[in-house]
Amino acid sequence: MKVVFANSFFESLKKLNRRKNINWRIYDTVRYDVPNFLKNIWLFRKSLYAYRWYDYSGVLRFMGDSFLDMAEKSDKFGTEVDITREKKVLAMRRISKIISNTLESNYIERIENELGEIHFGKELFDDSDLTEEQIAHNKNVFTKANELEEKEWEELFKIFKGQDHSKFDKKINWDKQFDGTGIRGWWD
Repeated sequence: MKVVFANSFFESLKKLNRRKNINWRIYDTVRYDVPNFLKNIWLFRKSLYAYRWYDYSGVLRFMGDSFLDMAEKSDKFGTEVDITREKKVLAMRRISKIISNTLESNYIERIENELGEIHFGKELFDDSDLTEEQIAHNKNVFTKANELEEKEWEELFKIFKGQDHSKFDKKINWDKQFDGTGIRGWWD
């Protein structure tokens, strides 16, 4: 008799526990997940609007918004030690800036500010009325703009990858060698 009572008692406890878990999951979903979902829709509204399956710009915009939000929240509310947190925040902001530059495609404008404006012919895509110096200048601007874009693209993936911590010098303080890169370490 005692065994039957014990089994039925434990079965009742299991059923009660399952009900508690279900109630807790429902409460957790309504209290935390749904508001977080709505906040994310608002945060990523421009990215969601711009997303197209055939174009990478929507994905980049989503990433840029994500890293910028992550940087701002880590900067304000982060509990990590300041010396490493600040380096990570700078890396996150740098990623956001590189993505912004890519989306705006502002490399030619940035090089024009440095070297001078490109020259245009009277007709579109016709440089027959330009001098050799103007053609050489235009080619130089386009080459430098392409180099700058490639350099920033490589920097983006270098920031994602991060440093090889196994190559750190054990005699030097870790915080002085760490530069904040490495997406796998960006959590709080």
